[in-house]
Amino acid sequence: MIAHRSPTTISAWRPPVPGIAEVFHAHFTDHAYPAHTHDTWDLMILDDGAVDFGLDRRRHGATDLSAVLLLPPGVRHDGRTVTAAGFRKRVLYLDTTVLPEHLIGKAVDAPILADPLLRHRIHRLHAALRHQDEVFEAESRLSFIADRLRFHLEALRQRTPGREANRLAVGLRDLLDARVRTGVSLREAAAVFHCDPTHLIRCFRQTYGLPPHTYLTGKRVELARRLLLSGQRPVDVATSVGFHDQAHLNRHFTRHVGITPARFAKSEGLSPPRARGRASRAAR
Repeated sequence: MIAHRSPTTISAWRPPVPGIAEVFHAHFTDHAYPAHTHDTWDLMILDDGAVDFGLDRRRHGATDLSAVLLLPPGVRHDGRTVTAAGFRKRVLYLDTTVLPEHLIGKAVDAPILADPLLRHRIHRLHAALRHQDEVFEAESRLSFIADRLRFHLEALRQRTPGREANRLAVGLRDLLDARVRTGVSLREAAAVFHCDPTHLIRCFRQTYGLPPHTYLTGKRVELARRLLLSGQRPVDVATSVGFHDQAHLNRHFTRHVGITPARFAKSEGLSPPRARGRASRAAR
C-alpha cells in the first residue's frame, strides 16, 4: 500500500481478489486529470465533494453522494475538482472478467448511476478489502455488485432461486464443510455446481439464512474453539483452521464469542460454576 499526505491523500493497493486490478482511495483538493484511458472499468463512489469529468466528448458533473460512477475501458476521460474543498473518492478498477466489453457503449451513454443500493454494496466491498484475508467475502460482494451493474447496463433482472435452490445450497454447504481449513473460491464453487456465482449465493442464503462466507467463518470459529480448549496456542490454531493469521482469528473470534482466543484458551480447565459452588459448600 502506498500513501501520501496533505494536501492530497492517496492509498492504493492490489487485493488478492479475482477481477479487481486495483483499489484506489483519494482526497484531492486541487487536481485535474489529463485526458487518458484505462484497460479496466473504473467504478467510483464519492464520499465528499463534487467532481467534473469528461467522457467521450461529453462533460458530466457528479455531486450526488448516493450515486455511482462507472467509466468504461478504452474510452477517453478526464476529471477535475470543482470546489475549494475538493473531493474524496473510492475507486475499484475492475477487469473485463467482471463486466464484458460489449457493455462499453451503454456505460458511455449513462456513466452516473443513481442507485443507493449499489452504492451501499460498493461501500461494503471496500470495507472488506481493507482486510486482505477476507477474499471469500470480497468475492461474494463483488459478484452482487457485478450483478447490479448488469441490471443497469443490460436491463437483466436477477434470477430468483427456484426448486433447485435447496439442492445447490446443500451441495455448497457440504463443499464448505469439507474445505473449512483450506477454503474455496467463489469461482471454483460456481464451477463445481455449474451456475452463476451470485445465484449460488442467493440459493444458499434463501436456504440457510446467511451468505456462504459468513457460514464458513462460523465453522472456522467453531473449530478454533475446540482446538483452543484442547490446549493448542492461538497462533497455531489460526492457520490450522483456515484463518490468514492470528489477527484474522482474533477479529472474528472476538466478534463471535465476545472474548479473544487467548482469554478463551485460559478458561480451559476451570470448573463449571455449579461444581465450584458444591466444592465450596463441601469445604465448609
